[in-house]
Amino acid sequence: MSENTSYTTEEIARLLKISKLKVYDLIKKGELPSYRVGKQMRVDLSDLEAYKQNSRSGASAGPPAGDAAALPHTPFALPPATFTTPLHFSQPPAFTGKSAGVNVVITGQDMSLDILATHLERSQPSSRPLRSYAGSLDSLIAMYHGESDIVSTHLLDGDTGEYNLPYIRKLLVGFSYVVVHMLARSAGFYVLKGNPKDIRDWSDLQQKGLRLINRERGSGARVLLDEQLRLHGIQSAQLSGYDTIENSHLAVAGMVARGEADVGIGTEKAAKIIDGIEFIPLIQERYDLVMIKKPEHEQWIGTVIEILRSSAFKNELSSIHGYDLTDTGRVIYET
Repeated sequence: MSENTSYTTEEIARLLKISKLKVYDLIKKGELPSYRVGKQMRVDLSDLEAYKQNSRSGASAGPPAGDAAALPHTPFALPPATFTTPLHFSQPPAFTGKSAGVNVVITGQDMSLDILATHLERSQPSSRPLRSYAGSLDSLIAMYHGESDIVSTHLLDGDTGEYNLPYIRKLLVGFSYVVVHMLARSAGFYVLKGNPKDIRDWSDLQQKGLRLINRERGSGARVLLDEQLRLHGIQSAQLSGYDTIENSHLAVAGMVARGEADVGIGTEKAAKIIDGIEFIPLIQERYDLVMIKKPEHEQWIGTVIEILRSSAFKNELSSIHGYDLTDTGRVIYET
């Protein structure tokens, strides 16, 4: 094979049998040299072989601190580094500064994070945002393992009615972090236009013959459903379609619109995009950002908070239906 051979991050992940998040973590730490061709990261064969040789000799840094035993044993915790959905990466427009920049991995699924990445690269050219797509719990676990710098989360604790902080506190034990409010949005049911099954509340999911379309484990929508089933005393085994999974709000809404399911859980925004469905609002969920506080993160953390509070950022988000930006940029919690 030619020494000029290079690989994409996806190819590296397959060759090393690791997640793409881990590949970006190695790049971010400087353990795996890379360069950028347009919007795509590349790694040369010679650098890959050098990394493998260093790993064999014990020269590499190894996995981040903390193992399975270190994770708190709570109802919220998933096994560390076990991602329940495929992780997909993309980059914002090609970096044009003179230096390679500092990689900042932003993990989460909402399009507001793509807009944030663009604003961050524009405001601080020394930062190079890399986008990773995963559900809220998986995002926090990636942060626990040092594989993400900024994560979004919208996880309901049914016992307290509080969003996010109960999960963050239990998963990020021993970390110093700041939690900043991003936006609020309405979550509820997708049903066929006219709501022929008359689905109005969580208790209505017990209707005989009702077909549900669910979200993947670790997503905020799945946690919302599971918490509500628990609070209403409904067994998931009773629900037809509970094990039928889609990985986005749009995909769930599309299944309902095509008549392949009677009900799904998601946000109002997707209901405005997909024809043939109605949205039944049930809860206003809080969508927050978590950032780990380290000396080397100080500059871009301040920049992110400034972006969230800026008129330019809020004006761009305000054009997207379903976002409540009343408290955007407010620091919710800081250790």
